[in-house]
This record gives sequence, C-alpha cells and structure tokens, in this order.
Amino acid sequence: MICRGYQFQMGLNVTEKANCAQNGFHCAEDPLDCLSYYSDVDHAEYYIVDAGGDIDEDAVDSKISCTELTILKRLTKKELFLHGLAFMADHPKRKRNSHVQKDKAVAWSGYAAVRGADPIAKGGQKGDVLAFAKEDATTGLIQQIVVATIDGKTLLPGIWYGADLEKRMVN
Repeated sequence: MICRGYQFQMGLNVTEKANCAQNGFHCAEDPLDCLSYYSDVDHAEYYIVDAGGDIDEDAVDSKISCTELTILKRLTKKELFLHGLAFMADHPKRKRNSHVQKDKAVAWSGYAAVRGADPIAKGGQKGDVLAFAKEDATTGLIQQIVVATIDGKTLLPGIWYGADLEKRMVN
C-alpha cells in the first residue's frame, strides 16, 4: 500500500491537493480502469475505497484524484472482476471498458474479461480469472455476470467456456 512514497493505511488518508495529472490520491469509479495503471493482477493489490474532500476528474477514464481517501476493504482478484462486472451492469450506457473484450476473450496477464450475448473465454493457466457479462441480444443490457477461476480440476486451461461455465466448441 505504498504509492509514490506515500504509505497508505486502512481507514482515512488525507493530503492537501487533488489534481488527476499531478497529485492527490487516485482511484477509479470503474474498478476495471485500475487495470490501466496496475495491470499485474497477480501482484497488485486492489481495494474498495471512498473518495472525499476535493475531487478532480480525469477525462481519460473514470480515474479521479481526491484529498481524502478512505480504504475500506482489500479485494481478491476474483472480487475485483465481480465488482467490475457489477459496475457495467449498473451503468449500461457507459462505453465498454478497454479491458473487456467483445464476445470472445483469451486470458492475458491473469484474466479474460468478456461481454456479449453469448460470451466465451479461455484461460491459459491455473489461476487465470474468467469474467463473463452476458447481455440481452436485443437491449444490450447485462442479464448475468459470472466470475470463475481456472483451477485445473473443474475448469481447465486451454478450454473455451461460456457464461454457464460449460465447455464450448470454437472454430
């Protein structure tokens, strides 16, 4: 929990200025935007936080800078994707996150996140997370979210799975 020399602590952290490009404590409204800044899901730590005080927004993604950051809970890798998919379901009109593929995804850097009417994904190794957002084919609204981990027993590396976690044949 150290960033740019600052040692964060659970609970309230306070700083003087908040400018997204220069200073303040940074977080993102869309959990999956954190992957743009800390992409190594196997070694980075992700937290649920509450941003307060002065807040500065970034036009690039949902990243913000704030002067008060309350750290509430550390997330597991699986929980990060569950929160990210829930964010998509709660905000259906927002642009699709760049870390989420359309219809078909192969795990890279520890995860595969996919969104579509019949999304499929495969992991390359044990520990990869597969995150599915199944959409209604007509409205595009998310009907179901599923997050699973390639465990080497129930879910195997190199196999395509659908949101129902059943094996799929792919051409």
